[in-house]
Amino acid sequence: MIPKIILGRGSTRRLVAYLFGKGRANEHTDPHLVASWNDFAPDPGRSPHRDLKAVEKQLAAQLDQPVALLGDRAPKNTIWHCPVRAAPEDPVLTDAQWADIARRMVTAAGLASDGDGQACRWVAVRHAEDHIHIAATLVRQDGRRPDRGHDYRAVQREARRIEADYGLRRLKPGDGTAAKRPTSKEHFKAKRQGRDATAREVLRLRVRRAVAAATDEAGFFALLAASGVEVRPKAGPSGDLLGYSVALPGDTNGQGEPVWYSGSTLAGDLSLPQVRQRLGTLTPEPVPARPADPWHQATAATERIPHHLTGSDDRVAQGQLVALGGALDLLPVAAPAGLRDELEQAAVAFERATRSRITADLDSARVLRRSVQMIVRDPALADGAGLAMLLDAALLAVAYARHWHRAHRHAQQEAAAERTLLHLQTAYTRIAGPVLDHFAHRTPSLQTKQRLALHLQQAAPEHAERILNDPAWDALAAVLADAETTGHNAATLLDQALGQRTLNDARHPARTLTWRIHRLGQRHAPSPQAQAARARTTAQHPAAPDPQPSRTRHR
Repeated sequence: MIPKIILGRGSTRRLVAYLFGKGRANEHTDPHLVASWNDFAPDPGRSPHRDLKAVEKQLAAQLDQPVALLGDRAPKNTIWHCPVRAAPEDPVLTDAQWADIARRMVTAAGLASDGDGQACRWVAVRHAEDHIHIAATLVRQDGRRPDRGHDYRAVQREARRIEADYGLRRLKPGDGTAAKRPTSKEHFKAKRQGRDATAREVLRLRVRRAVAAATDEAGFFALLAASGVEVRPKAGPSGDLLGYSVALPGDTNGQGEPVWYSGSTLAGDLSLPQVRQRLGTLTPEPVPARPADPWHQATAATERIPHHLTGSDDRVAQGQLVALGGALDLLPVAAPAGLRDELEQAAVAFERATRSRITADLDSARVLRRSVQMIVRDPALADGAGLAMLLDAALLAVAYARHWHRAHRHAQQEAAAERTLLHLQTAYTRIAGPVLDHFAHRTPSLQTKQRLALHLQQAAPEHAERILNDPAWDALAAVLADAETTGHNAATLLDQALGQRTLNDARHPARTLTWRIHRLGQRHAPSPQAQAARARTTAQHPAAPDPQPSRTRHR
């Protein structure tokens, strides 16, 4: 159940007319009162023998009476308007139930409580099955102002109790960092225009994608324009850029003018200062003589996220989540057409998991951000194996993000990570199957597989049986054999892959090991002397155990 408080200094008469009117798209059906401050307020929706406008005028006058008595001493904001909406899957509530909900909301907000005959005047209007509108005037009948306190938080807390009492969908408590939800007006407008998402939601995704792909401020605005977004800069008297607004082509108001959204109204982390802060951490770095594969770099950086979430301070952990969110924002651009919708839904879901009250250390995740940017800039780098490998690592990272948010009592962010896992798992399954089948077609001879199986049993005895009985064993054997043809030692590669991270939290260790060997096998093979030196070092300094061996793996 979602309550949303709107304060105003406008006309009570105009608000009443809207509540009992047809709506902007004839969406108001059977508008009528379900409750009021005295249970005797005139009801324009249930006065068939009187003129509708006259009854609306009478109701507005009665609501306004305490305000009018104050004259010039009336407060600036005199209207308190709160739509309260149930979830689509909730049962249809009766008028009596909605009346009870309305009374609980005005009590929680400090406007009116049982037995207070001098409280604010209010009405609750129902014009659809799934929601009501509560309208009140912010002067008590004794002339005093109500003690609203923190009414925004109070009505949210009451909504959580109402959900429990009525068996409704239980929403998660927030921490004030969520992006602003689209209004019902925006939803109706999108529906009229045949769009699945509101203009606000489309713009938020495009701006987030531009931030993730840009390396400087000029590039950010260029990417916005290239994505089909109209951009309006906001400059100060000195000419310095202070902010920006964006509009979706074709999204206009009643006067035919574009509907503009500032970056900060799309989400707090999309304001220009916040965008500049993220871009400011992308300082130029020297170009290596032999550039690494960006898919491999992105995967390696993503594989390090669980370690940061369990072993680094909270600022670094939060920075890793921001970078992971940026990577998910960009992945649909580099993915095959059949995966884009699922990956986009994963990005939209994880967006909520990238923000909390913890200040992010953005400098700690530059490798992941740069490598994904490189993938997106060069379409020739598109690689099914690379995407499957990265999604495999992302699944574990998001699972750890869910645990991290749970430990910090970030309920909404935890739920967002849970939703993200569902979409990522679907995308991963679709891409991993064909890639593993392609690897398996190059399965080596039985003799080679037996030799590789022996290496596996020696390197990972606790996982060997599961891996050898897994359908992905043929693919793993193929990538191990491929690595040997380029000069790698299979036993050494297995040791390296297992040393990166334990397989204890992998639901399908054969797949996980295949991606690791595939990545390691494409590196430059070390010389025999280097291999011998590495073997001596490993014998003297065994790998440390994994810090979190018991996490549940979602794949």
